[in-house]
Amino acid sequence: MAVFVWEGRTSQGKIMKGETEAVSQQAVIAWLRGQRIQPIPARIREKGKGLEKEIKIPGFGPKVKDHDLMVFTRQFATMIDAGLPIVQSLDILSQQTENKLLKSTLQTIRRDVESGFTLADALRKHPKIFDDLYVNMVSAGEEGGVLNSVLNRVAVFIEKANKLKKKVKGAMIYPATIIGVAVIVVAILLIYVIPVFAELYGSMGKALPAPTQITINISNWVRAYIVYLVLVLIGIGVAVSTYYKTENGRVTIDGILLRLPVVGDLLRTVAVARFSQNMSILLSSGVPILDGLAITSRTAGNKVVEQAIMAARVSISQGKTVAEPLTESKVFPPMVCHMVAIGENTGQLDSMLKRVGEFYEEEVDNSVANLTAMMEPMIMIVLGIILGGLVISMYLPIFQLGSVIS
Repeated sequence: MAVFVWEGRTSQGKIMKGETEAVSQQAVIAWLRGQRIQPIPARIREKGKGLEKEIKIPGFGPKVKDHDLMVFTRQFATMIDAGLPIVQSLDILSQQTENKLLKSTLQTIRRDVESGFTLADALRKHPKIFDDLYVNMVSAGEEGGVLNSVLNRVAVFIEKANKLKKKVKGAMIYPATIIGVAVIVVAILLIYVIPVFAELYGSMGKALPAPTQITINISNWVRAYIVYLVLVLIGIGVAVSTYYKTENGRVTIDGILLRLPVVGDLLRTVAVARFSQNMSILLSSGVPILDGLAITSRTAGNKVVEQAIMAARVSISQGKTVAEPLTESKVFPPMVCHMVAIGENTGQLDSMLKRVGEFYEEEVDNSVANLTAMMEPMIMIVLGIILGGLVISMYLPIFQLGSVIS
């Protein structure tokens, strides 16, 4: 079905605008009349046609941010808790949200629910906005008659997951910025500044100090092969990215990342926190443990961690425990494995995982602080050696000339 942009007038004379999916313009008009809205036929058109056609650039299309999804979920939970029907709640929320993609998606979901779909099945049609974790929790809430409380849990989870993501990104922004600026500065020195010094020293007709000659040779090489160097770097990036998309590539690269000093500890801590949070909220919402493990494995963010979780799923399907394969994987810290074992034995796995998640959320802060504290002096030392070495090597002949004159 096509998406139509429409305008209509309410019984109070208020102009309303919106988008809806339909097979034809006549179907849109019929639907609007059913909603007690007087359609304006001249302003009902298929979206993306004529002057209104939208130019879409891959990667730059509309997106639903975590904040928008969290706000929607909280408001939806409040409306359900107040006794409003799901269809009416979706209709109200679709009208008040400012995100165009979320607005059109909620309108589609409302129509699906009206036509007999469950809310979870209607959400499942939009995996780019509502992931497996979200859909399965909504499904459990519908089946258990506790949709409002489940939606509140989902909103809290989205907020925590967003904070976790921002912490990790924040730790990477500073060093990435410094390194990027340093690369640009070094490139400018090698391509534009050092050749000026080389031309000046060449007119003197004297042998240059070894460090100066080495720097000039490097500058000449970079200037001669800069295009090929850039192409090689792009090729390496594309090759690594392509390899990472394969099963073996993800296992290999993710395994290497986990073994890196400091960075590996941060990635492991984030993965454990994410697994504990996800599994705890799924179990407490009534999702079966096998389904919960399958969902959390896909949200782990690391293929090695995902395999460890899936091994735990196989173990429990065979009548064994979850803790044993987690321990054998050596990916999860011993404390986590012991806490999981205690939770299984006491029948309180969800609450135990919640405690583990809260603990490792704090550990993420510590890991980020450690990473930043270690990287800052290392970056400064390396940059000081590189930039200082370039500057000193180019001024050595001047220093030597000054000493001869004096």
